[in-house]
Amino acid sequence: MTDTFSPVLKLADLPPGSKKVVKLDGKPVLLCNYKDRIFAVSNICSHQYKLLHGGRVRHGKITCPVHGARFDLATGEALDLPATEPIETYDVRVEGDDIEVSL
Repeated sequence: MTDTFSPVLKLADLPPGSKKVVKLDGKPVLLCNYKDRIFAVSNICSHQYKLLHGGRVRHGKITCPVHGARFDLATGEALDLPATEPIETYDVRVEGDDIEVSL
C-alpha cells in the first residue's frame, strides 16, 4: 500500500512554535511546528471530543484546553487522565515549500 500525501499548507504559514488547523478529507488535522519538526494530529480530544487547537504545546505534547489531558505529538498517546485513548497522528513531509500530510 502506498501512502498518498496531500499538500495542506505552505511551510511559511506555519512558523516555528505555531499551530494551525487544516481540513483533509473532511477531517480536522492540527499541524504543530515544534522544535523544527512538523507534527500532524487529530484536532479532536479523545476524551470528550473537544477541540485541541486552543491547547498549549510544550515538551512535544499538546494539552487539551478543556480538561487538561496531554497527548504526545509524535505518537498520539494519551499521557494524562481524563483521556485514556490516543488521538490519531498522521505522516507529514515537507516537499519544497509545501507541508504534505498522509491520512
